Amino acid sequence: MYYVKQIYTECLSEASYYVESDGEAAVVDPIREVDEYVRIASERGAKIKYIFETHFHADFVSGHLDLMRKTGASVVFGPQARPSYEAVVASNSDFFTLGRVKIKVLHTPGHTLESSCYLLVDDMGKDRAIFTGDTLLVGDVGRPDLAVNQEVSKEDLVGMLYESLRNKILTLDGDVVLYPGHGVVSQHGKGLREETISTIGEQRSINYALQPMEKKDFVKAVVQGLTKVPKYFKANAEINKHGYKPLEEELEREYVALSVEEVEESVSAGALVLDSRQPEVFGKGHVEGSLNIGLNGQYAIWAGTLIPLNQSIVLVTDEGKENESLVRLARVGFANVKGYLSGGYESWKNAGKEIDWVEFVEPEEVALHMNKSYSLLDVRRKSETDVGHVQGSEFITLAELEEHTDEVPEGKFLIMCAVGYRSMIAASLLKARGIHRFKIVLGGYSNVKKEKNLILEESKFELL
Repeated sequence: MYYVKQIYTECLSEASYYVESDGEAAVVDPIREVDEYVRIASERGAKIKYIFETHFHADFVSGHLDLMRKTGASVVFGPQARPSYEAVVASNSDFFTLGRVKIKVLHTPGHTLESSCYLLVDDMGKDRAIFTGDTLLVGDVGRPDLAVNQEVSKEDLVGMLYESLRNKILTLDGDVVLYPGHGVVSQHGKGLREETISTIGEQRSINYALQPMEKKDFVKAVVQGLTKVPKYFKANAEINKHGYKPLEEELEREYVALSVEEVEESVSAGALVLDSRQPEVFGKGHVEGSLNIGLNGQYAIWAGTLIPLNQSIVLVTDEGKENESLVRLARVGFANVKGYLSGGYESWKNAGKEIDWVEFVEPEEVALHMNKSYSLLDVRRKSETDVGHVQGSEFITLAELEEHTDEVPEGKFLIMCAVGYRSMIAASLLKARGIHRFKIVLGGYSNVKKEKNLILEESKFELL
């Protein structure tokens, strides 16, 4: 009767959905590159009829406009959305027919004013699944401080979310499948779970936000502990509200091979060298002053967090990874890439240009170094260090490091994160600012916590 496929994008921790019934399809919250949705529909002999947007996303640029251009499908928003392009702005409880099923609009303000969920109702009138965007996540709810140009406080939004959850979501049967917009490593919630699909019944049991409580207690629980909003969020929301150029046009302009001399000219003109190779490879040698954000991790998220969207960029990549490095930057709104270094790092090195490298220490050497007056800088999030850390560590989260480089330990120090990915980002950031008196802990805390010669401070309870 109907078919639902989740398309989960690890780089963004974002879930989009392909929904189909009797040859008619819809896509919910598509990512920037939309060929996958078109391919699925073509293989299944279906036509994409609707593109449902749960809200103006702040943490990625949606593919709704590119998908509309390619398929002719209608873009649908919930109430109070005011896009600057042609779209259907639905009313609460509106139905959209999709083959033998219907999609019902549930206006659920709280994450943002226009936030809406889409309820899939079968041909017998039974509620089957709900696509919640950032209104309800597995184990949490979306943060309330990402709205675009809204004259409303986050506390007021959380109050709206309280009503939305209790009046629109908790009234659903427990077997209704929950399809959220994000997974565990997104920057939306505090209690996110590993699972990317759940049910309303399961969330009633495990999600703190759905437990019986007064509105004032709910507001306090949701607002408490919110981290700083990443730099790119507001800009992404504006892009999604007002539109953007087709991805193909951007890639055609940016997919340019640059010589060593052209890279030097770009850097002299203010460009940043962004190296997308894996951290351990970058550490062995890289263009002096370059920033490493590896494709093997949260590349787009960290690029958006640490680099202004208007910053001109030159890429250094592994061979064959040039296009992927560009596309994943476009996912969060970067549109000022000058090109990529032809021949990669080796061409720079062979040209005799200035290079740099990073020193490493094995986990079993951490105690020895600390006994020799090395400090330990832990760049993980507070929610991680609260669970466990090495006694005597100093803490600056990676997201805040650029603004607090004057607070890094005096003298020599070690840098540690969970597994090493963020440590290398931190190392490259500090080196670009002239700080070189450190080494990186291989394997991060996941390996260090196994060492018996270190004193660990660990919580008795796992933070959800």
